[in-house]
Amino acid sequence: MADSLRDQLLKSGIVKQVQPSRVRDEKRTTPSKFAPSKESGKSAHQGARPNPSQRASKPAGRDQGEIDLAKAYAIRAQTEAVERKRVEHEAAEQARLRRESKLKIKQLLDGNVLNSADADQPRHFEYAGKIRRVHVDAAQLAAVNAGRLGVVQQGGRYLLVSREIAEQVRLVDPKLLALLVDPDSASRNDDGVPDDLIW
Repeated sequence: MADSLRDQLLKSGIVKQVQPSRVRDEKRTTPSKFAPSKESGKSAHQGARPNPSQRASKPAGRDQGEIDLAKAYAIRAQTEAVERKRVEHEAAEQARLRRESKLKIKQLLDGNVLNSADADQPRHFEYAGKIRRVHVDAAQLAAVNAGRLGVVQQGGRYLLVSREIAEQVRLVDPKLLALLVDPDSASRNDDGVPDDLIW
């Protein structure tokens, strides 16, 4: 009775002694009851596994999505590049126009500035939301108030010019015309100076 069932079977010759390495090999090759065999796997899991045509269509769908995404990125990059070139072109055109107008104004003012070194009277005026001034003599003050002279801003300085030059500067760049009195102004006081210009 002390013999185990294994020992009894070995003594009777019904079962042969098996080497431990063979047992491990047999365990690897023998299918377990949970793992389906090849034949049973085909029939049991037919709905779970995609057939070859389904497998081929899924990656193609993913590839199509990836291609569509790649096309979208390419189109977006191309659109951004076109927009960037357009903005650069517009900026270059604006810079070119500014250079041209600056050159024209410099040519207009060259030799036509009437500022006097001995001018002692300040003539105040509003420009760019602030009160500015240019120094003039008595004759120039009367001419500015009558509209025969104008004031042009260039490089942070206020330059006294004739009415004709001031009008030409207005045509090139109206922002640079700092002061030009309308000679036909109806509201004048007794001295012939417009009421809004008396300080």
